[in-house]
Amino acid sequence: MTTNNALTDLAEIRSIMERSTKFLSLSAASAILAGVYAIAGAVYVSGILEKGDPEPRQFLLVAGVVFLLALCTTTWLSYRKAKKAGQKLMNRAAIRLLVNFAIPLAAGGIFVLFLYIRRFSSLIAASTLLFYGMALLNAGNFTFSDIRTLGLSEIALGLLAAALPGQGLLFWTLGFGALHIIYGGVMYRKYEKQ
Repeated sequence: MTTNNALTDLAEIRSIMERSTKFLSLSAASAILAGVYAIAGAVYVSGILEKGDPEPRQFLLVAGVVFLLALCTTTWLSYRKAKKAGQKLMNRAAIRLLVNFAIPLAAGGIFVLFLYIRRFSSLIAASTLLFYGMALLNAGNFTFSDIRTLGLSEIALGLLAAALPGQGLLFWTLGFGALHIIYGGVMYRKYEKQ
């Protein structure tokens, strides 16, 4: 066996092992679209702010719609990517990714609900960024490691948003909008562009 063949065999074994332990069907386009949805939501909220003193539940409603759009888009585009690659969307790696993403995200959602009930609305944007960042950091163990960088960036923005009250919408737009678009572009160039 030549050195070239051995290296090729090792690369193939590594690829098979990674496919069985990591969910690799995340679509870069879904990250970009999630960013677009977030920016559109922020523009809508900005319009509400210009009209007067809005209710915090309006912001939560917009955030919920943005989240659902992003979730549906990610599911659909990941399904298409998995199908194109001849893989199942839901496999052991996908389930581990979802569980590890959902736990911190659900905890964050409940925490944000408590903030809303207790009228600590100035911390809601920061909290959504922090818990989302932790969810991404946690999920990064089961998909592309680059998602951990996105998670750390979201956490950093969440901390800045907590330190600078009154700027939550700006940080929310940067975190959920701009960072997703940048991340999606990087992921596309790195893994999907051919």
